[in-house]
Amino acid sequence: MSEVIKYERRGAVAIITLSRPESMNAFDTTLRAATVEAFERARDDEQVRVVIFTGEGRCFSAGADLKAGIDRDVATILQTEYRPVQEAIAQIPKPVIAAVPGSAAGIGMSMALQCDLLIMADNAFLLSPFTTISLVPDGGLNWMLVRQLGYRRAFQLSVESERITAERCVELGLANKAVPAEDLMDAAFEWAETLSKRAPLSLAATKQAMRFAMDHDWARSYDVEAKLQGELLGTEDNQEGINAFFEKRAPEFKGR
Repeated sequence: MSEVIKYERRGAVAIITLSRPESMNAFDTTLRAATVEAFERARDDEQVRVVIFTGEGRCFSAGADLKAGIDRDVATILQTEYRPVQEAIAQIPKPVIAAVPGSAAGIGMSMALQCDLLIMADNAFLLSPFTTISLVPDGGLNWMLVRQLGYRRAFQLSVESERITAERCVELGLANKAVPAEDLMDAAFEWAETLSKRAPLSLAATKQAMRFAMDHDWARSYDVEAKLQGELLGTEDNQEGINAFFEKRAPEFKGR
């Protein structure tokens, strides 16, 4: 694993940490590739059931590394280096919790919002600063904000480059929880550990179905639900869950 990424597994929880604190975890070519590698490692580890994605130091990520210079072929970089990170988060069949300390700005905000769940330190904020440097929100940020907030509110937050506080993020539905800064990682891990006890096949299917539903109509989403339900019914975990319910005990899911 690259030195710009820290990877740790604690039981069934993998913790992926952006580790360029001297650059506020800004993304350069090395960090982009290392992040994809880390998510692939978590995806392939059968012991991992939930992933926490966070940043070392005082922020989650300041976005792209402007000190490294802006590549004029940015469209290619977005497609070949940033998009694989976003797709790795979206396609891993395990819940990904973004734990945001300090701030997530620019494409760092995009990365945080791509995660399935988001918990923030109470002093943290999200920021779309692109209009201050005459660029357009990227990393899929336009798509995510418009669907989450509606056009007018998404447009306003972006063009005014508003610092969206943790409390406001929870109000808007951009984040699930805000906790005291000193408790962030403990709270994220406790949440992840709780989710890791849920049925892995069910978690994966629910993620697949809901991400599909975000940009497809009701009828096609219904078809996907029905197909997935047919695949889950009768599995070992399905039977275990039913038995545990009748026996009034906690189920022990195996991912089968």
